[in-house]
Order: sequence, then structure tokens, then C-alpha cells
Amino acid sequence: MKFTCNTQLLSQSINAAMLAVSPKSTLLALEGILVRAAVREIALVSYNLEMGITASMEARVEEPGEIIIPAKVFSDIVRRIESDEVTVEADDRCLVQITGGVSQFTILGMTAEEFPELPMVGEAAGFTMPMATLSSMVDMTRYAIATNDTKPVQTGCLFELEGGELTVVAVDGFRLALRREKAEHYQDMRFIVPGKTLAELLKLMTEEGNVAVEVSRKHILFDMGSCTLVSRLLEGEFLDYRAAIPHESSTGVVVNTRALINSIERTSLLISDRLRSPLRVDFGESVIRMSCSTSIGKAYDECCCSTTGKLLEMGFNNRFLLDALKNVDTDMVRLELCGPLSPMKVLPLEGEHFLFLVLPMRLRAE
Repeated sequence: MKFTCNTQLLSQSINAAMLAVSPKSTLLALEGILVRAAVREIALVSYNLEMGITASMEARVEEPGEIIIPAKVFSDIVRRIESDEVTVEADDRCLVQITGGVSQFTILGMTAEEFPELPMVGEAAGFTMPMATLSSMVDMTRYAIATNDTKPVQTGCLFELEGGELTVVAVDGFRLALRREKAEHYQDMRFIVPGKTLAELLKLMTEEGNVAVEVSRKHILFDMGSCTLVSRLLEGEFLDYRAAIPHESSTGVVVNTRALINSIERTSLLISDRLRSPLRVDFGESVIRMSCSTSIGKAYDECCCSTTGKLLEMGFNNRFLLDALKNVDTDMVRLELCGPLSPMKVLPLEGEHFLFLVLPMRLRAE
């Protein structure tokens, strides 16, 4: 195998493939990147048995072939080469020579036969949408993905195509995040994508272009053109999120998103993981009053708002509240409440393209 290509583009392709490299695996081949050289193109393949990535790019291929190259040292070498082009050559003894300008490295690779096959999606349903849209939907909801695996199905996001809408939902038992977009002319389907897969997908997607998504019973493929990601899906029954969302409210609050975030952050300066205390939130007619009391001392702050309906006081985990508000993409936000112990809905002022649910904390009597 022998090819020559642009050094910077090769480094970028290696970085993409590195996202699915297994740093410590019982299969030594999975700690490497499978390099395939064909006519005018090379493909870099990585796989950690949960997720696989293929990054493709143009190259001048003198001799087609394939070999596994240790991922970290491959990345380090190419990143440090100063010349505009780099040549990679491998012989029958699996010796890999990497040359760029006056720099030359020889390292030991592995035969391609030792690399496991990536999962095949096979017969699949699918849809296509702008990468920027899918990126926004995932980014706004993934904060609510469960981080522990007591309920494995909650360690991912539910994707639901139904009635001309794509809905992405994450829930961890304390909060719920939901994002909707129009997705007409696609067949209805439901599937759950692991949170780890979505975190790496966000690093691969760009602001321009489309992503084609193919879904089979056990796997999903995201095709971004020069890069594809294949992942297993999570199996199990996702929470009935519709039943978890209150359908009525007795209190409505409209407030500037940034002003509310700033006020909560100031009041939370005395709260830490060691000094955990609920944030007391008093919804008045024209002002939201926030306070907390810990062993360090007391804090108070407020921000202007417009409240309709019943006035009430609630307790919240300050971090959960901030996580929801920091993912709001509108200047003004609408809060809907139906009692001090019921979940609070966080919505845009107009429409319902997102919905965040935050469970309250019980307040002690002062």
C-alpha cells in the first residue's frame, strides 16, 4: 500500500476516526485505525464494538491496500509533520513508513484481517435533514441523558418520527428535555441512540450540508458525506414522556432568559456539591425572588417577570434549573407551573419547538 495526500486533511480524518478508537481493548486491532487505500481515495476506519467511524478523503494512491496503524502514534506523527503533503507506505511485513518533508518514521502495523467488520445496517428505513438542525436538536436535549446505567434505556435519546414531526427526548428521572422539528414525508419510527454516540456525532457534524440517517432494528448509520458513523441502538421501553408532561397549569411566568440565568447563578454562589441546598424561588406578580441558605450564609437576588395566575413558591436544584435555561435558544422564556410539588415546564414564548421539564425539591418551613 502506498499513497500521498494533504497532511492537514489527513490529520483531520485521523481526528475523526480517533473518536471511535478503543484506548484499551482486549483486541489489539481496535486500538488502531484501519487504513484502506483504493483508487483516488483512502478510508480510515475505527471501531470500539459499540460505534464505528469511517472517514474518507482524496489521495494519490500508487498502490492499493489496507493495514491497521496504531491510532495514537499515527495521529501524533501526522500532526507534527510540517510539510504540506505526507506519504504513507506499508510492506508485506506490516512495516509502515510515514514520510513528510525531511521527517521519516517507520512503525509496526497489523494485518487488516485482524480488524472486525463494522455492523451492517442492512434493510433500513431512513430520513435526511440538515446537519445544523440535527446538531441543534441533540445539543439542546443531551444534558438530560442519564449518566448512570441503572436504567440503560435512559442513557440515550429517544428519536420519534410521527405525524410529520421529529421529536428528540432525553430523561434522567429528575428532568426531561424535548426538541421538535418538522420532518414531513418520512415514515413513522421510534429508536433510542446511546448518549455516547450522540456526543461523538456532534463533533463530526458541521453547520453546512445534510446528514442521511438509516435505521434498522439494532443499528443506526449517520452519513455525513466524507464521514459515516454506525452505532448500535439501545433496546428497551423508553419512558412514556407524554404522560410525564403536565397538561394544565395554574401559573404562567414570562421572563428574560439571560436575566433569569444571571440571577440564579448569583444566588447559587453559596451552593456547592458539599453544601447542597435547594434554591428557593418565589414567583411574584412582577418579580421572581430567589434565595438560598447554607452553612456559609444566605443569598438573595431577584429579576423582573410577568406572572399570570396563582402566585407560588417552589424549591429547585439550582444546577438542574440552569441546565434547562442554558439550553433555551430564545431571548424570552415561558415558565408554566401547576403547584409547588409538580414539575415546571420551560417553553419558548411562542410555539413549542422545545420543552424542558424540571422537578421541584421540597422546601423546609422557615
